[in-house]
Amino acid sequence: MSIFVTEPRQLIEAIAEKLKEYPEVKAPEGSEFWKTAHYKELAPVEDDFWFIRAASLMRKIAKYGPIGVNKLRKQYGGRNRRKMGLGHSSKASGKIIRVALQQLEDANLLNGTEKDGRKLSPEGQSLLERTAYAIMRISK
Repeated sequence: MSIFVTEPRQLIEAIAEKLKEYPEVKAPEGSEFWKTAHYKELAPVEDDFWFIRAASLMRKIAKYGPIGVNKLRKQYGGRNRRKMGLGHSSKASGKIIRVALQQLEDANLLNGTEKDGRKLSPEGQSLLERTAYAIMRISK
């Protein structure tokens, strides 16, 4: 697939720009103050953080198939190193992931399964593939 051949950062930034056109996908009120995990000190500094995270979620769902919020929390998590001892892994914020997935479902870019989590809808798959193809054509 061309989704996995393109540079991930370029694909995520291009998808984030396209997600701004969907009225269902928007940053919730007050989300500029939310930290992405409890072990982080500050909230994200990017203005369009919400769209970048939603685009990144779409790419991860395309890559790892039907996946739930808890596994996505593990993937977006990191190391908690606030104390003198060894750092321990911690999960990311579930609300940010959950609300972004709900918005992507409302935009018909994701489908929820009863047991396995969420997967890409045909529209979401098409959006990813068209964007990846456009990036590949530009970079040649």
